[in-house]
Amino acid sequence: MRLVFPDITYKEKAEEYIQEFYDHGSEINGSGALDRFLSESTYEEWLEKILGDIDIANIPDPRVPSLTYFYVREEDDRIVGMINIRLALNDFLRKEGGHIGYSVRPAERRKHYATEMLNAGLKVCDKVGIKEVLVSCDKENAASSGVIKKCGGVLKEEFYSENFNEMIQMYVIKRCSVSSMTS
Repeated sequence: MRLVFPDITYKEKAEEYIQEFYDHGSEINGSGALDRFLSESTYEEWLEKILGDIDIANIPDPRVPSLTYFYVREEDDRIVGMINIRLALNDFLRKEGGHIGYSVRPAERRKHYATEMLNAGLKVCDKVGIKEVLVSCDKENAASSGVIKKCGGVLKEEFYSENFNEMIQMYVIKRCSVSSMTS
């Protein structure tokens, strides 16, 4: 498994990935708005958007810089998941969204991919110096809260979100800096 920065060669696989969520009536998280772009625009415009998301100096408020990756199984080059890592937080993300959003395609769930992918995302956070990673999930999503806990998450708070119309759990995952990990 590996994190892959999206490019045009993944267009068809990305469209299939999002379609699988629609076919299963499943919520899509951590896609860097791929689902919205595919329904309102094009994959190519989404690629421009995610490239713009890393242009820290020119991100318009209230958006934040972020990195979006496909989580790809190397044996068959299949997109198993997606992860969006926010390099900074605005008020909304600090309260309800956190640093990382992720999803695993419905047919690939319950195979430990989410735990592996979140751990890979946390290593990216280490590289950019995010020492306290916030990750949220719906309180009813026991699988996601289990993944977050396996990756070191400690429940910070639980609250009702009017934005999502559900109870949210916000976890914090404390990380070491890269320099202290290598010394």
